[in-house]
Amino acid sequence: MSSFPISNFIAKPGTKIDLTAIDSSAMPFQKAKDRKEATKRLEALNDELAELQRALWAQAKHRVLVVLQAMDAGGKDGSIRKVFSGLNPSGVRVESFKRPTRKELMRDYLWRAHDKVPVDGEIVVFNRSHYEDVLAVRVLDLVPQEQWRKRYQHINDFERMLSDEGTTVVKIFLHISKTEQKRRLQRRLDEPSKNWKFKVADLEQRQLWDEHQLAFQEAISQTSTARAPWYVVPSDNKWYRDLVMSEIMVQTLKSLELEYPPAEDDIDGIVIPD
Repeated sequence: MSSFPISNFIAKPGTKIDLTAIDSSAMPFQKAKDRKEATKRLEALNDELAELQRALWAQAKHRVLVVLQAMDAGGKDGSIRKVFSGLNPSGVRVESFKRPTRKELMRDYLWRAHDKVPVDGEIVVFNRSHYEDVLAVRVLDLVPQEQWRKRYQHINDFERMLSDEGTTVVKIFLHISKTEQKRRLQRRLDEPSKNWKFKVADLEQRQLWDEHQLAFQEAISQTSTARAPWYVVPSDNKWYRDLVMSEIMVQTLKSLELEYPPAEDDIDGIVIPD
């Protein structure tokens, strides 16, 4: 199975997207009967990503920020485990953004995100992100509309600054259906090993499904830019989600033209003594 154009998953900058028009169970470029081939392709991609990440870390020239957003039970943790777990932990970091602390609330909303962006040679994955301040904040009415609406431009400016300073920003929305979310939440109830994941608050948020979807599609429409595009990945099928995410990461890192740096010292003729 060959690679496919990841550009087909990009929310086109400057256009308004409609999430209801995007089939979360769709599998573009993939025939369901070829799942075995897809599994082999995913393994190959994981190996390729590991090699690219080693060069990224060794070269210490580029920085990569992956922003991962989804509805509850959307698969953020699972996709991180499948796509990034085989990489060198020295050069990969996962940052989770939960309810802001008192210290964070005393500062501007971007402070806690800026504090965690990647350094040279590093890949950082934001599990949720600064986008919560135009998503959850909006749906739960935590700040006035005139305040959160200004944040779309703040975020675009923030990501443009990161890009200008050498950070490649990759934003991925894992798109699932309400039916699939119900199935996954039910599994958390039914399987003892998953009970810890279940929160009664998830059901309260599920009642606000339409409001969350509206917030996501406006945020994506307002902030998908040429420098920091949003990829909308159909994610009802977990294995397909992982395949697309891996393709996005491999093709993104390839575009950086990574290479291992030369040895610091002249090593010609060196013999390691017994």
